[in-house]
Amino acid sequence: MTVMREAPAMQALLETVQAARADVLDAKRPDAVARQRKRGKLTARERITRLCDAESFREVGGLVQPMREGDGGPDLKAPADGIVTGTGRIDGRPVTIVASDYTALGGSIGQVGRQKMLRAMRRAGDTGMPFIMLHDGGGHRIQDGQDARTFSQGTPVFDLFAQLSGWVPVVSAVMGPAFAGPTNYSAMADFVVMVRDHSAMGMAGPALVKAGIGEDIGMEALGGASMHVDTSGIAHLATPDEDACLASVRAYLSYLPSNAGQSVPIAACDDPEDRREEWLLDSVPTNLRKGYDMRRIIAAIADKGSVLEIRPTFARNIVVCFARLAGRPVGFIANQPLVAAGMIDVPASEKAAHFIAVCDAFGLPLIYLIDVPGNAIGSAAERAGLGRRSGRMLFELGCATVPRLSVVLRRGYGGAFIMMNGGQPSFGAEGSFIWPSAEICAMSVEGSVDVAYRSDYANAPDPAARRQALIDGIRRNLGPLRAAAHFHIDDVIDPRDTRPVLIRTLADAPARRPARGYPRHRAISPI
Repeated sequence: MTVMREAPAMQALLETVQAARADVLDAKRPDAVARQRKRGKLTARERITRLCDAESFREVGGLVQPMREGDGGPDLKAPADGIVTGTGRIDGRPVTIVASDYTALGGSIGQVGRQKMLRAMRRAGDTGMPFIMLHDGGGHRIQDGQDARTFSQGTPVFDLFAQLSGWVPVVSAVMGPAFAGPTNYSAMADFVVMVRDHSAMGMAGPALVKAGIGEDIGMEALGGASMHVDTSGIAHLATPDEDACLASVRAYLSYLPSNAGQSVPIAACDDPEDRREEWLLDSVPTNLRKGYDMRRIIAAIADKGSVLEIRPTFARNIVVCFARLAGRPVGFIANQPLVAAGMIDVPASEKAAHFIAVCDAFGLPLIYLIDVPGNAIGSAAERAGLGRRSGRMLFELGCATVPRLSVVLRRGYGGAFIMMNGGQPSFGAEGSFIWPSAEICAMSVEGSVDVAYRSDYANAPDPAARRQALIDGIRRNLGPLRAAAHFHIDDVIDPRDTRPVLIRTLADAPARRPARGYPRHRAISPI
């Protein structure tokens, strides 16, 4: 006679599942957590908790196990396969998050973990949620990557990045080592932030660099924040610690809609729209050789306390930042006279071009503040490819559909004036203004005299006096009234009125320009 055994009660089965879920959490892994603490870092789940609104994160895939067919064998241990994924809320808005877990095999991502990441990316795209990555790990897991059966499939991850681009904000926070794959992921992100002295990126880590080409180099020198925030510009911001890193992610997202189909988030504003700062009247030196800090000008024009500068330590001759005008997010692009007189070179072009694309993708109007002596010239500029790379700045502005306004504060010289949205006809600016201190021309006055009139003044009885007379004569034709005479500039404005003029102009401008152009499939970027 067969005896039928009673099936386990549902409560017992549920307790088994709950125990398995608890095993991957920090509380059940004290030794792993202690090692992470010793490195001076938070765990993946702690980072998510601090990033998101309280108790809003819902993990997906916490019970997965790694594939165990590779070198790791049946005993390979990687809780949640080294990656935490799920959805949460930031300032009440839903986001999708992927966080590598350094305590699980150094944060390497296995085949199952990669499927979790792909699922998260598709969810972000399908639901229109920002996609946030918190990196702290070594990229692809070697144990299950050295097998053609698995690696020959490639990965759709970069195809998905391309699809997300311009649809939802894509953010990468590098909070530890993030070599190989995570570096490529960061390159596809709109905003990349690093933690100084803790994070690093690169195409390969120090060990592989040593094995591959014999170069012996440390992680910080190879790909730390000083390299990729200050020098290469791959990352946009460096913070002193992890809390500041996570706060910067929240701040960045606060200026953007959750996706390109939504309107920009308007913040409450108690800063008067007609506020006038008296010191702006004398803020720009009449001596062209004297610099001033353009960031002070931006702060005076924007809503108080609303400025978030992007890439502040890279290409410092140009300033790009998010800010608000009457609560409305905008993007400022401004020459910085304190650094290289604000001229435009390759790094400045690339910095501005990317920022234009982000603002246009998510509907932020562009505000140009112009004080530019021209583009960099000489053999170094040519070797760097400025001729083509500066074209990207023009290209992005030509493709943009958001309102664009410009204000010439002092100098608007040469092709750089056009690159900075100078002159209403150039790109059809919704507002084109100049201060009384402005002068606009094709090149520096002294340079033009030395090129075009050298023989004239060289043969004069008093060459120096003749040269100065020519300079003075040209300069009389460069002022604001001359610029406005044929309606290429909308108006000459009092510097103190810049804020109210910009706010009123934006209030009358449509959120987007109507579609225009030829029936092409796509534009081709200069780079």
